Amino acid sequence: MHDLWSPLREQRRANAAPLAVRMRPRSLAEFVGQRHCLGEGKLLRKLVETDALSSVILSGPPGTGKTTFAEIVASQTRAAFDRAHGARTGVKELRDMIDAAAKRLEDSDRRTMLFVDEIHRLARNQRDALLEGVEAGSVVLIGATTENPNWACGSALLSRSVVFRFEPLSEEDLLELLHRAIEHPRGLAIANLQLDADAATHLARTSDGDARRALSALEIAAAAVELDGERRVTLELAMDALSAKIPVFDGTGDEHYDLASALIKSMRGSDPDAAMYWLARMLTGGEDPRFIARRLTIFASEDIGNADPRALQLAIATWDAVERVGMPEAQLNLGQCVAFLACSPKSGASAQAIWTAMADASESRTLPVPMYLQDQTKRKLTTTGADGEPLEESAKAYINPHTQPDAIGTQVYLGVAKRYYEPVERGLEIQIAQRLREIRAARSEVR
Repeated sequence: MHDLWSPLREQRRANAAPLAVRMRPRSLAEFVGQRHCLGEGKLLRKLVETDALSSVILSGPPGTGKTTFAEIVASQTRAAFDRAHGARTGVKELRDMIDAAAKRLEDSDRRTMLFVDEIHRLARNQRDALLEGVEAGSVVLIGATTENPNWACGSALLSRSVVFRFEPLSEEDLLELLHRAIEHPRGLAIANLQLDADAATHLARTSDGDARRALSALEIAAAAVELDGERRVTLELAMDALSAKIPVFDGTGDEHYDLASALIKSMRGSDPDAAMYWLARMLTGGEDPRFIARRLTIFASEDIGNADPRALQLAIATWDAVERVGMPEAQLNLGQCVAFLACSPKSGASAQAIWTAMADASESRTLPVPMYLQDQTKRKLTTTGADGEPLEESAKAYINPHTQPDAIGTQVYLGVAKRYYEPVERGLEIQIAQRLREIRAARSEVR
């Protein structure tokens, strides 16, 4: 029986939807941003326009248009369209979708496009079920993820898909969306509503490239002035609408590792200002300060080393302070340490030395410990080698370097000619390098 009231109910649901939902583009012509893959003549746009889309995975931050793109495809494709969610769709339901897609292909020669939101949250058995449909050709996958697909989506799905990266929207893109939301029939529908230029710029600049966040803030600000005679969204009102801005941060996903990487690389590049910003981003996003302290301690040895040994001392003291003081005051300790590490002379010599030695110890031929270096409390020194021949006189016993005038040992301590530690000409390692040249010269002269 036909429901006469169904269109009215649908209209009411549409009117009650948030502004960000109402303003979702319904065609590629309305789509804003992602010109690198959806601009005129670009590959992804051509595939949609010719209805020749193969399996794709869309990666990128929230609010960049991944779900919107899938809905546009659903409206334009001749294929059937189905959707699933990585966290809410079970294996049985996923298999039912794939079986239905296979039957549809057999009965009507019609493909099925399956949109899987948050595809990174699929378990292995779910991915295996999905893979069967993709390999059979009955399903064309459109996966969306905020994570790095190279490690979050599984190599099997990746090898059968094309990955497109959706970038945060630019300030210009967001300004276009904000003004469109005021004028468009599906927009705010508030007569004579004005959005001050500085207010629009603030919303666009502080929304972190997230269309949903910008439009939601505009909707809040517009609701506050809807009954006012002037109906004007000012800068102050826009700032209030975004005053509770939640930093873009995922403590276990890409953002966690990306921010840590940015902090380390900024300190390594001796840029204390950039390093301080990335530290602040981590702290405001809720990163565990103990994780940061641990990374700073590693950095002190890996990237500064003996160019300034005080770096390690300060990093350990900072870690201890973080444990004792706690947040928010521990930000002062972390900031002090980051500033010092960024400005310190850099050397990776000691780190490279241990990495190379570790590789030799695990991969190369095992070197025996010379007899005179062995623990003599457990083993009596012999005077013959493995072949029964007498050892050289100098090799019969360990010679303590403290008995030498310059306290430089002249015995062979390794058995092969190998150099692991090569100090750089920076910071304290300038003096260490000079000392090491003297040591090596003295040892070489005696031998």
